[in-house]
Amino acid sequence: MTRRLFALLALVAVWFGVAVLAAAPASAHVELLSSDPADGARLTSAPAQVSVTLSENIGIQPNSIKVVDTQGTNVATGPVFQPGDVAEQVAVRLEPDLPDGSYLVEYAFVSTDSHPVRGTIAFVVGTGPLITSAGAVSASTGTDPVTDALFTTFRWGSFGGVALLGGLVFVLVCRPGGRTDPAARKLITAGVWLSAVTAVAGFLLQGPYVAGRGVDAVFDPALIEATLRVAYGKLLLLRLAAIAAIAVLVRRLLAGDLPERLRSRYENLGIAAGFLVMLSFSATGHAVADKIMFLSVSADLAHFGAMAVWVGGLIQLAVLLRGRYPAEEAEPALARFHPIATTSIVIMVVSGAYLGFRLVPSVEALWTSAYGIVFLLKLTGFAALLLVANVSRAAVRRGITGRGGTGVVTADLRRLRISVGAEVLIVAVVLALAAALSSMSPTG
Repeated sequence: MTRRLFALLALVAVWFGVAVLAAAPASAHVELLSSDPADGARLTSAPAQVSVTLSENIGIQPNSIKVVDTQGTNVATGPVFQPGDVAEQVAVRLEPDLPDGSYLVEYAFVSTDSHPVRGTIAFVVGTGPLITSAGAVSASTGTDPVTDALFTTFRWGSFGGVALLGGLVFVLVCRPGGRTDPAARKLITAGVWLSAVTAVAGFLLQGPYVAGRGVDAVFDPALIEATLRVAYGKLLLLRLAAIAAIAVLVRRLLAGDLPERLRSRYENLGIAAGFLVMLSFSATGHAVADKIMFLSVSADLAHFGAMAVWVGGLIQLAVLLRGRYPAEEAEPALARFHPIATTSIVIMVVSGAYLGFRLVPSVEALWTSAYGIVFLLKLTGFAALLLVANVSRAAVRRGITGRGGTGVVTADLRRLRISVGAEVLIVAVVLALAAALSSMSPTG
């Protein structure tokens, strides 16, 4: 175990400890702070409207508030609107002269971080019994489990697609000869397709995910229109456009006879397109709901970008080690990747610690909330990844240090293959945990 690894693990522990012990209130999904009428209220006369005050300004979302009587008949009239100067307050008008009885308010909002929040409020006009969502009127306040599972799975796939695209950095910077390697090219192409398919799937699933409906509603025009109205849908379209641009640029960048002047131009365009892809993730996650949004989104972008470069390089490194490669190709690639990987890890540690500082509400939340437990599992997986990565570095040092131009990389090659393969498997688990975290509330 090297001193550098000990120092890095110590940095992880110190940053995480400071982050949790000094944690500010978490950025969570939007919450209902109050309502008028209040939940369980008994009124002597029917109100003219129902209003709710939320924890954040999410704008006016059509059809986000519905009021029904005991027969399930909608008694709201007109669109959702803002009744006053408070941006976090929205309301819906009711039909005039409502008869005495019990009424149920069903609300369904999409928070700034793109996740649905649903619930019910009950009130009575007159002296009748109070009904709730468990009574005569049924309200869907949960996400369909199949839709939820598919949504998280495709989110995991989208992370994997970005990681595969990150391998382009390894090929261009660390292993230029890999541009003509069919296996290396296929991995990058797979990243393009995986990113595109998961973006389309995420767009179609967002409507049923928010509405609490099953996968049979993915092509519902009303739900597709609702997704287009929110920032999440627009950013997914931006992601698709950026992926289409990357698909064109990849073909040019992997061409062996591209002039240097054009290569530099295409690389700059690729960086811009990649930034837009990552922004479409960061601008729809927990970071965007933070009070210090600029810093949190910037940290999330840095964290995600460093992950893509490091993990993409690991996957391409596994391709490099699949057979016997000449030392003049393997040695420079491994030597160039080492500082890039180290820098990426440091960026991930620092940015991840800051995000933990903003999201984890308290030390107790680490073992009392589902978010905290999954966060700890992800941190454990990352620490295990660093330990295995140290084995890879040791194998690289023994395998190629001091070798010349015509030899082959043979020493410790088996150990290096095993350790790099283990790194890729651990990365898959860590990305799955990250996908699960993105669908959970930090306070839940």
